[in-house]
Amino acid sequence: VQLQASGGGLVQPGDSLRLDCVASGGLFSTYTMGWFRQAPGLEREFVAGIGRTRTRKFYARSVKDRFTISRDNAKNAVYLQMNNLKPEDTAVYFCAAAQGELIASAYYNDKQYNYWGQGTEVTVSS
Repeated sequence: VQLQASGGGLVQPGDSLRLDCVASGGLFSTYTMGWFRQAPGLEREFVAGIGRTRTRKFYARSVKDRFTISRDNAKNAVYLQMNNLKPEDTAVYFCAAAQGELIASAYYNDKQYNYWGQGTEVTVSS
């Protein structure tokens, strides 16, 4: 499956942004989807994940209550709505897909994901 992420940009603290990730070449509804991010000089980290049927959602503690992950299986798309953005959210954001349904602990592990998009850059600065 190929993943194409978009929606990044330069915003001010407190602003909102929505990232989109569209999949092609696979049966999207069978994949667990996740968003990860990597800030300069830091390792890639988990941001949010959503199960195949949308009932399971997981978030990093740093974004919980500010970010919302969702998916539309009919559009082969996963979204990350980011509200109240902070400078520490500055990073390149990647969407990723894992075959099948992951157990809860696996959502947070980037090695569990089989496919990755190219990344979209988010900069939060005043």
